[in-house]
Amino acid sequence: MTPDAPDDLAFETRQIHAGAIIDAEANARITPIYQSAGYVFDSFDDGEARFAGRGGRAYSRNDNPTNAVATRRLANLEGGVDAVLVASGQAAIAAALFALASAGDHILTTDSLYEGTREMFRGALKRQGLEFTALPADAPEEEWLAAVTSRTKAIYTETIPNPLGDVVDLERLGRVAERAGVPLVVDNTVATPYLNRPFEWGAHIVIHSTSKWLAGHGAVIGGAVIDSGRFDWSAQAERFPQLTTPPRPGVGSFVERFGDSAYLAYLRSVVVLEYGPTVPPTSTFLLLHGLETLSLRMERHVENAQAVAEALEGHPALSRVLYPGLPSDPHHALAQKYLPRGAGSVLAIELAGGRDAARTFFDALTLVSRMTHIGDVRTLAIHTGSTIHSKLTEEERLAIGITPGLVRLSIGLESPRDIVTDLLRALDSVAGPAPGS
Repeated sequence: MTPDAPDDLAFETRQIHAGAIIDAEANARITPIYQSAGYVFDSFDDGEARFAGRGGRAYSRNDNPTNAVATRRLANLEGGVDAVLVASGQAAIAAALFALASAGDHILTTDSLYEGTREMFRGALKRQGLEFTALPADAPEEEWLAAVTSRTKAIYTETIPNPLGDVVDLERLGRVAERAGVPLVVDNTVATPYLNRPFEWGAHIVIHSTSKWLAGHGAVIGGAVIDSGRFDWSAQAERFPQLTTPPRPGVGSFVERFGDSAYLAYLRSVVVLEYGPTVPPTSTFLLLHGLETLSLRMERHVENAQAVAEALEGHPALSRVLYPGLPSDPHHALAQKYLPRGAGSVLAIELAGGRDAARTFFDALTLVSRMTHIGDVRTLAIHTGSTIHSKLTEEERLAIGITPGLVRLSIGLESPRDIVTDLLRALDSVAGPAPGS
C-alpha cells in the first residue's frame, strides 16, 4: 500500500491504510511511536538542506514520523493535499488563522460557533490584533460580500455548529468566499470526513479537534489543519504576501517552492515551528488507532443519536429537541443535503422548567457521564449555560440560543436502549410521577 492510498479505494479502506509506513528497521506493520526530539543529519550539507526545507525532517517540534502518517491519512480522508497536526483543536484554529492573518486583519465568521472558539476570537486573538465580524450563516450573499474589506483574510464556520446543530450551507459560503477572494475555513469536527467533506462544497481549509470522533475514545487531545490545495494564492498576491513574496533574496516564495501545498508549508515551517504547539507522537499513535474504526463508530454514533432524538422528542419535560436528523428540525433540509449518512451525534435538549429543571435532570443521570467533551464512545451531558457559556451574560446567552434549560448531549456507542432509558428516567424525575402511579 502506497503512502497516498488512491481515491478509488473506499473510505473504509483508506482510513486504515492511507499514509501508512512499514518501519524500515523491524518491518512493524503498525506505525511505531517515534519518540524522538530530533534526527541525525547525514552531513553538513544535509543539515543545511533540512533547515532549508529541501531534505528530511530536522526537529519534532513541527515534524515527526508518527505524526506524518496521521497527517497523510487525514489529508487523504478529507480530500486535501496536505495536513499538519497540533496540540489541540483550539491550537489548530489559532494556527490556521495566524497563517492567513496579521495584526489589523479581519476575519468574517458565522455567528453560531462553539463557544470556546468565540471566546478565543473575542479574547486572545483580538488582543493580538485580529478583528472579527459575525453574521448569520443564512444572511444574504450580498450582505456577506458587503462585510468584506481589503483586510479580510478568511471566512470561518463550522459544518455542524456546536451545540445547536444548525447545519451550515457550505456551498453558499464557498460561493461567497470565491467572490470575495478569500479562503473558506471550516471546522469539520462534529461531522468528520465520514459524514461530510467540506472541500467538495467549496471550502479551502478544514480544521479538526482530533480529540473528538477522530480519536474517538476520550483519551487524547489534538488538532489538525488540512489544506485543499485549491485556493489560488497568486491571484490574491497582495492579500497574502507571506505566501507570494520571496522571504529573502535568493529564496522563492512559498507558492513558487511548494505550489498547491504552499499554505500548509508556511503553516508548518513558520507558524507551528515558531509557536510550537506540538502534539506528542504517543497521542498520535492513539489517534491512528481511532481513525481505523472511524466509519464503524460514526455509523453507530448517528444511529444512536437519531434513536435518542426520536425517543425524547415530545417529552413533557422538554420544550424542544434540537437535532437536524429530526424532520421537525429547522435545519433538516440542509442535513439531508450535506449529511446524507447522518446528522452527527450531538443534540441539545431544552428543559421546559429552565435551570432548576436542568439541574434535577442532570443530577439524576447515572449511565450518561456528566462532563465536558464530545465525540467519546460514552454518552456525555453538560449544562452549557453554567459551564461553557458561563462567562456570557444571560442576555448574551439568550441571543445565541443558549437558554437556561439547555443541555448538550454527545451520544456514544452504548446500547441505544440503555441510553434512552437513562435519559427518560432522568426526565421523568423532572416531570414528576405519572398520574395514578
